[in-house]
Amino acid sequence: MKVLLDTHMLLWWLSDDRRLPTPVADVVADGSVDVAVSAATVWEIGIKRALGKLRAPADLLEQIREQQFTPWPITLEDGAAAAELPRHHEDPFDRVIIAQARLRSATLASVDRRFGAYGVPLLET
Repeated sequence: MKVLLDTHMLLWWLSDDRRLPTPVADVVADGSVDVAVSAATVWEIGIKRALGKLRAPADLLEQIREQQFTPWPITLEDGAAAAELPRHHEDPFDRVIIAQARLRSATLASVDRRFGAYGVPLLET
């Protein structure tokens, strides 16, 4: 199983936040699951942290590596697929991770129910 964490799921996992749904915590803690983090998520966190809209660890990359999450770069194919998605969701970062999950046959871990409109599997929360 491949699971792609959205921004909030990643931050909640790293901070041991009680808002992280138990099913997501169980999957991330399961050593047999390939848990991925998109470059789009790291980019989004950096931008929002710089604008003062989000609190995130200063050592974010180090923490992601320590967790042994699989890093997913943004490819040309990801960009093209994100651009072709219907306009159910306007957030460009979310559109990239939706496209990545679809292209890589991964399940998305998110509390954003709008993701379901794209036919991408969502981890039950």
